[in-house]
Amino acid sequence: MNAEIIAIGSELLLGQIVDTNTSHIARRLAENGIELVQTATVGDNLQRIKEVLREAIARSNIIITTGGIGPTEDDLTREAVAEVFNRPLQFQPHLMEQIEALFKKRGFRMSENNRKQAFIPEGGIPIENPKGTAPGFIVEYANGAIISIPGVPAEMEYLLEASVLPYLRKRFELERQIIQYKVLRACGLGESAIGLQIKDLMKQNQNPSVGTLASIGDIKIRITAKADSPLEASSLIETMEGKIRERLGILIYGVDEETLHGNVTREMERLNITLSVVETFTK
Repeated sequence: MNAEIIAIGSELLLGQIVDTNTSHIARRLAENGIELVQTATVGDNLQRIKEVLREAIARSNIIITTGGIGPTEDDLTREAVAEVFNRPLQFQPHLMEQIEALFKKRGFRMSENNRKQAFIPEGGIPIENPKGTAPGFIVEYANGAIISIPGVPAEMEYLLEASVLPYLRKRFELERQIIQYKVLRACGLGESAIGLQIKDLMKQNQNPSVGTLASIGDIKIRITAKADSPLEASSLIETMEGKIRERLGILIYGVDEETLHGNVTREMERLNITLSVVETFTK
């Protein structure tokens, strides 16, 4: 089961807004056993959105789009999805009622263009949004689904948990597999040198998979396992971790969120020693 995330909005391409939605969705998909194979960012352009959607449909079972379902002329996600599937947009009276009720509750007057948000592609499944005025929707195809949700992070996160993940679990029987990972942190050698020592453990299409990432001060070695249960995934990770530790030895100083300075501090506390630093000036 694989997925793609498409973030829609010209403000993302212009650097005016940082896309935190994609990383959040990616993490939650992995925790539910769904492999994310690609992400994309596209501006508010109908033709480009349609192109990206068609490419994603050809590759993946699950496509999640964020953004582009607001009330303005440059909100084009619903139109793009409708045209890709050659379906008209259909007015949903109950969605309109919810939008009107939300404006009334907040004491604001609803603009006429908010009516646009009550339309979804014909045959689509509406996703009610009690947190905002932009309902989402799901359009199913032969072996997958496009799921469109708002780009506002608070609304996206709520709908992901309340509607999207429950739908995915039911439609694709996600309980059958989970994805679990562990990060080993190493220092003392560069990424290329570490990569050579564990080259045979980094083969493509193996379970668990192993990858490296260089960052300031250390090298992260990520072990990712797919399994039918957390226990089985942990066992796969533990076996691979043992092989890596056997190769790298004391180069590995910690796991996951541990830091080198944090581990040094803890070791100093254990040994009851202190570190003094003196600043001097010389001519």
